[in-house]
Amino acid sequence: MSVAKELRKLMGEPLDGIKVQINEEDVTDVTAEIMGPEQTPFEGGVFKVKLMLPSDYPNAPPKCACSTINRYSTGETTPTARRMSLRGLWAGFFLTRIFHPNISKTGEICVNTLKKDWQSNLGVGHVLQVVRCLMINPFPESALNDEAGKLFMEAYDEYCKKACMYTEVHARPSSNKADASGEGEPTDGEEAAKRQKPVDNKAADKRRMEKKKSLKRL
Repeated sequence: MSVAKELRKLMGEPLDGIKVQINEEDVTDVTAEIMGPEQTPFEGGVFKVKLMLPSDYPNAPPKCACSTINRYSTGETTPTARRMSLRGLWAGFFLTRIFHPNISKTGEICVNTLKKDWQSNLGVGHVLQVVRCLMINPFPESALNDEAGKLFMEAYDEYCKKACMYTEVHARPSSNKADASGEGEPTDGEEAAKRQKPVDNKAADKRRMEKKKSLKRL
């Protein structure tokens, strides 16, 4: 099956929690949205992932081109990430920031099973499913993000807290962010003002009545 046909099939018959987007100008440049799996720190988030299909795909698995390093505004990748990228071990990379043991701080993903067990009939859908499974079951023993890997093994609650924070800040749809930040909802001050208005109106009415009574006496 050609790459274009494979991608169109994935669009017509989407995989669970995965939405593929086609670049009509270059079908080897694959972007997908992965919905954060339930009961993980990524739940509720939408994570953009990019796969680079090499010229010999599907005989070779997707990988990340070296020119894609440092796509985040914060800058440099780690020495480990540089070495692995030069050896062409990436399955792809996250465009959305994520705190995960097996995803580097600059977004690169390395899934060893896709290198060792790759077969030409597996396809893009298989790669994306493996990446989503990695979000459910990380492998901290072979971490690319040392901080995330250490927290996962030694202080899981802290790991979850930080991963949830990344999801909230970077992966929530904008409408959810507005709700989370309180935009569009009354603040405490606004609520207080609303509660105060009836009281203020009653006080003003009382003053007007007293004024009318005083005028009548005159």
